Amino acid sequence: MPEIPAKIKEFLSRFFRNHDLQLDEDIFALGFVNSMFAMQLVLFIEQEFKITIENEDLDFANFKTISAMTRLIESKTNLVPQT
Repeated sequence: MPEIPAKIKEFLSRFFRNHDLQLDEDIFALGFVNSMFAMQLVLFIEQEFKITIENEDLDFANFKTISAMTRLIESKTNLVPQT
């Protein structure tokens, strides 16, 4: 679903204005994320995509890239693309 990564990128771009974040860029490795921002990111994903992020979902691997967040959202909404 192309709109999922686009919405995530739009949200992130409000905070990382001087960087054109790519789908597979690690936002943690780039130094863009602190604990307060991580909370904002989780809340954005829950509200925007109408899902609940469970404790077991709170893994850096699920949030380090736009692609990883997209996969998490697709798995929580049963929107996994068919191959």
